[in-house]
Amino acid sequence: MAVNKFMIVDNRTFKQRAVDFGRSAMFWKGRKKGSIHTRDITWDDLREVFFPKDFNEKYGYLGYIYTTEGSDISEVIRPLVLAMDKKAKPALCPRWFLRLLDLFGNDKSIVRVRNRRLSMLIWRLTKGIRFMDWKTKWEWYDLRINIIADRELQDMASKIEKDYYAKGEQKEALIELTNINLEDEN
Repeated sequence: MAVNKFMIVDNRTFKQRAVDFGRSAMFWKGRKKGSIHTRDITWDDLREVFFPKDFNEKYGYLGYIYTTEGSDISEVIRPLVLAMDKKAKPALCPRWFLRLLDLFGNDKSIVRVRNRRLSMLIWRLTKGIRFMDWKTKWEWYDLRINIIADRELQDMASKIEKDYYAKGEQKEALIELTNINLEDEN
């Protein structure tokens, strides 16, 4: 084989090339350029992709849905997340693939982009449906849900917010009434 001056010849041993490939292929360190920083990918991140252990890890590709299991908010948000998953997940696409794209494309974040092409791919596959945030604002029962989705899912989120607020307000009023009744008896 003739060697010309434009050919790239790799003189490293197989072991050196394998070690170099292992470092660069999947488990690369996070990058930092100015104020932009991506996180390091760990073995636990890959475990979450292929073997999710709870609801948050299973549907994490939709965005920020972290709640504690068995909490009131977890029980309220769960139907919305399941409806979002039903609309966002393509029929023949497994969830582990979407979680993998979220890890390597979006860095498991709602604001960071680690790889632009993978980020756009997950955006197209999930039709742009994303769970941005949830929070309680003024009272423990004043729930705010922020999602990017179609009108049907937006309406569902609004109904969940209103229902949670109404039930919380009723509980608060009941507690207040029982405290007033106890004070009157004393």
